[in-house]
Amino acid sequence: MENTQKVTAIDDQVVYEVIPVSDFKQKIEASTVQLLDVRTPKEYDGGHIMEAVNVNYFDSTFVKMVQAKFNPDEALYLYCRSGKRSAKSSKLLQEAGFKKVYDLKGGYLAWSAENK
Repeated sequence: MENTQKVTAIDDQVVYEVIPVSDFKQKIEASTVQLLDVRTPKEYDGGHIMEAVNVNYFDSTFVKMVQAKFNPDEALYLYCRSGKRSAKSSKLLQEAGFKKVYDLKGGYLAWSAENK
């Protein structure tokens, strides 16, 4: 993958990977994947990637809701508006036991710019 960025924790374990729009799109279109939109419901209603499930990062039970909807043993692809909330979400979900987490570089803004 081009421009894949591994984000590491202090102990040098990979926490999650940030991947560019082209690679993200290729992965989610190649097969059925777990796709998570961590934006607010209002943002989600304003436009989202098809098949994405919306779980608001700002909800106090965010991690529990994601655990209830997704399998931690399968790859999880996620995004937010610009990449900040998804970075925080990726770290939280990795710590909660999700094995492979892929974060969309630049978030939905980057996605929209490349998929008009």
